[in-house]
Amino acid sequence: MFKRIVLFTLLGMFLVNYIYSQQEVGMKKILMIIAANGFRDEELLKPKEIFEKNGFSVIVASTSLQVATGMLGAKIKPDILISDVNIDDYEAIVFVGGVGASCYWQDSLAHRIAQDAYNKGKIVSAICIAPVTLANAGLLSGKKATVWESEAGQLKKKGALYTGKSVEKDGRIITASGPFAAEEFGNVILEELSK
Repeated sequence: MFKRIVLFTLLGMFLVNYIYSQQEVGMKKILMIIAANGFRDEELLKPKEIFEKNGFSVIVASTSLQVATGMLGAKIKPDILISDVNIDDYEAIVFVGGVGASCYWQDSLAHRIAQDAYNKGKIVSAICIAPVTLANAGLLSGKKATVWESEAGQLKKKGALYTGKSVEKDGRIITASGPFAAEEFGNVILEELSK
């Protein structure tokens, strides 16, 4: 009798895992890139919630798989390293801001991810100070964009048309100026994904 219980329990667990994995396979994915520490909590959590409520699977990437801590104390364990990103797996790329986001400003791998996503027609987005990464990757020249106000000069130096809006969309590039714009940012990305 005990063997049957164990067998049926294992079979049930297998079936649940199989069904779950099949659902995951069909889900469209969004990649959110955070700093290993010092990401801005709302800029990750609010858009992530919006995406997941609307049927997207969100994958969080960083330079480390250790638990990352947000500026306000949120903790999240990244799913993958940015070095393991395959851009073809995602519908959109989101660079999350916060003081730690400057780690990607001069990062050639982050630049390549953004460039590859843009060249493949994916949505490329960034919030707070993270649009500087897109500017340094050469993606904002001649494009309308916004950023945390202190970094507006960096965007302008790279040829961006800085608007100062809370959220700015120019084609498939979406930028936002800070945590207060996180919800609108998530909704604008979602709207673009539905086109």
